[in-house]
Amino acid sequence: MTTFDEREQGFERKFAHDQEIEFKATARRNRLLGEWAAGLMGLATVEEYARAVVKSDFEQPGDEDVLRKVFEDLKGSGVATTEGEVRMKMQELLAVAREQIKAGE
Repeated sequence: MTTFDEREQGFERKFAHDQEIEFKATARRNRLLGEWAAGLMGLATVEEYARAVVKSDFEQPGDEDVLRKVFEDLKGSGVATTEGEVRMKMQELLAVAREQIKAGE
């Protein structure tokens, strides 16, 4: 095997690792978002709602399905919030999730 082949395989392993970490961070962000939203709505079944938010991410590629679910649920329960506020909370929680994963939590 040449040095070039070894470097290529190294880059492929790093890419696969980075993708796995990002997937885990997104799933964790969605769980944290679900917990946050359940708290705002006063739900007794926080974990159940958080799981529903995580599952909603598999409906379509991207974050729009999660945003839509959480925003519509908040709006439907009478919580005064905007789509922009939910989107900002998603970004904030993604950073938190990445840090938690890096810290091994």
